[in-house]
Amino acid sequence: MHVEALWRYPVKSLAGEPLQEAEFTDNGVAGDRLVHVQGPRGVLTGRTRYGLLTIPSTTGPDGPLVDGHPWDSWEAHALVLPHGGRLTRYTGPERFDVLNVLVATDGQVAAAGIDVRRLRPNILIGGVEPGEEETWPGHALVVGDVVIGMFKQRSRCVVTTIDPDTGAQDLDVHRRIRHEFGGVLCLDSWVIQPGTVSVGDAVEVVPTDEVPARVGGWIVGRPYAV
Repeated sequence: MHVEALWRYPVKSLAGEPLQEAEFTDNGVAGDRLVHVQGPRGVLTGRTRYGLLTIPSTTGPDGPLVDGHPWDSWEAHALVLPHGGRLTRYTGPERFDVLNVLVATDGQVAAAGIDVRRLRPNILIGGVEPGEEETWPGHALVVGDVVIGMFKQRSRCVVTTIDPDTGAQDLDVHRRIRHEFGGVLCLDSWVIQPGTVSVGDAVEVVPTDEVPARVGGWIVGRPYAV
């Protein structure tokens, strides 16, 4: 098995950026979800603001960029204002929905027959048989010196129905995930041992007794305390 792809999402619910190398820290991928869209009653996400998912976000020398503009510029704010909120920086752990890393496998993505970007993973593992990821909770990925614990399979939501390029919705995508995969794809994960991971690195799956110190974020009911 190997690392097939890596992604970071500098702004929560905006489009992700593919990486050739990523630093996995105790706080997930370095630079991940440092900014979010804040509405009158809390964080806004692609679950209710589908158009956010198509807005490009990348990482610049001084922080996240939104369609090439610094996240705190008027040009960046103007892109998200039509969706009901403003861009806000926050680096607390609540910014992650469940845990701070999401792992996908090529076998399960191929079996689902969908664009992997709809799943918004941080790391895609290649060379995995369909269904194999279902046995991975309670195990860890070892990539060089990096160890990533896998806690449970991720329950998928309406975000998977949104085309990441056009914003068009296809409800059949979520129906297929529910009917064929029990509503779950990918693995909620966290970093046990930090370090750098590159595309092409060899991956080993090993049992682990480690458990995450904290589970839950804004979306699953943790308080919005910005």
